[in-house]
Amino acid sequence: MRTAVVRQSFVRSDRTYGARRVWHDVLAEGFECGLHGIERLMRMNALRARPRCRQLPKDQGERSIIAPNVLEREFEADGPNQKWVADFTYIWTAEGWLYVAVVIDLFSRRVVGWSMKDAMTAQMVTDALMTAIWRRGRPNQLLHHSDQGSQYTSEPFQRLMTDNGVTCSMSRSGNVWNNAAMESFFSSLKIEPVKHKVYCTRDQAHAEVFDYIERFYNPTRRHSTNGYLSPMQYEVRAMKA
Repeated sequence: MRTAVVRQSFVRSDRTYGARRVWHDVLAEGFECGLHGIERLMRMNALRARPRCRQLPKDQGERSIIAPNVLEREFEADGPNQKWVADFTYIWTAEGWLYVAVVIDLFSRRVVGWSMKDAMTAQMVTDALMTAIWRRGRPNQLLHHSDQGSQYTSEPFQRLMTDNGVTCSMSRSGNVWNNAAMESFFSSLKIEPVKHKVYCTRDQAHAEVFDYIERFYNPTRRHSTNGYLSPMQYEVRAMKA
């Protein structure tokens, strides 16, 4: 029975969970076992997680208004809606690129806003931030961190942040570690649902990214930063504390 639960956890994660995340799933099912036992079962059953891809996207857009790096790699937050990080990536389809803009709350690593379009525009990142504000409510003393791409330095995006009292923070150009939490999410996105997939249309890619964010990552995917709780589970526990 325990082997079946291990296999179910592994398959449900689309073959992306390693032993530690599978172990937490097994414990959640009520089985008493050790991490080394799970590692042994996975080896015996050839359940090997797919390796992560470390190649990161680059924005070549023209930069305008540049804000200082206020976040300074402090990727922890004491509560929700204190620190958000944002960026966008791209997914290839037979119709061309699909661009995916995302906003993450550093408190729980929950995706609070996202937008997908067929062009790398300022409207894309503005829509992602507007979605986050609509979902989480008008922020109070919120820090928003992004790179120095032209989309984030654009007048419409900057005006949206000013109108909502959001403090702007930006990474130094060419240093991905200044937004490492965001890059970690994109690495998971590119490995877990996207790698080895060939999308005929942007709509197909759009649907897969939506499912990953709203039906797996936010409610279910165990996050090491959250003590192996999913972002939504972590927020619920914090509200009860």
